[in-house]
Amino acid sequence: MSTVIYPSPIFGPVHSRRLGVSLGINLLPADGKFCTFDCIYCECGFNASHRPHQKLPTREEVREALEARLMDMQQNGPKPDVLTFAGNGEPTAHPHFADIMNDTLALRDKYFPQAKVSVLSNATFIHKPEVFAALNKVDNNILKLDTIDVAYIHRIDRPTGHYDVQQIIDCMKAFKGNLIVQTLFMKGVFEGQSVDNTTDDYVLPWLKTVKEIAPRQVMIYTIDRETPAPLLEKATHEELDRIGELVRQAGIPVSVSY
Repeated sequence: MSTVIYPSPIFGPVHSRRLGVSLGINLLPADGKFCTFDCIYCECGFNASHRPHQKLPTREEVREALEARLMDMQQNGPKPDVLTFAGNGEPTAHPHFADIMNDTLALRDKYFPQAKVSVLSNATFIHKPEVFAALNKVDNNILKLDTIDVAYIHRIDRPTGHYDVQQIIDCMKAFKGNLIVQTLFMKGVFEGQSVDNTTDDYVLPWLKTVKEIAPRQVMIYTIDRETPAPLLEKATHEELDRIGELVRQAGIPVSVSY
């Protein structure tokens, strides 16, 4: 099993299936994974297999490294389409996430004002006022909602602490459309149980909730890299297209990544 552990605090740029030329901002340690989920499909592997020993990068370290990389890209290319908070776990877990976001927006405006700022988040901290406010400032506030089925969440996303899916949904609604819902669909088996969330038993309740959240976009995707659980399978093009069409019929823009 191969896993991906990203440099910190800046990595890339990489080509993102969904975002284009993306310069990564990793607010987690460079030597391991630090996340409030322990997803069975995570390209970074299981939490227990990659315990970090280094500290989180400081606000100053992030700002200095980001400015140095943006200066280099301004002089030598490539031009970024997006600055993306992602990496080795949940970016909003950083205690200075809101301040770092302010620094990032200022640097973006200085060097590449046309670039978007995106955050890939599992939404576990959106109940915190400072995180909620920071996410409201970004161009692409991308929040995970793989399902609304509580048992599936605990089997697949495996939250490491308290997780109340209804609280998450209510907080998503509070963004009043200023968010993108990101959902991974897959099939296969984990610990002897099916993990197929492409069926109507999962899709229709999820779709009903997405309509209530009323995001400005939905991103549907499937596994793309090797996963720590070996028996997972990609959702098919046909399955993803079917789900995407249901979202489209609901009047919500949708992107589908295979």
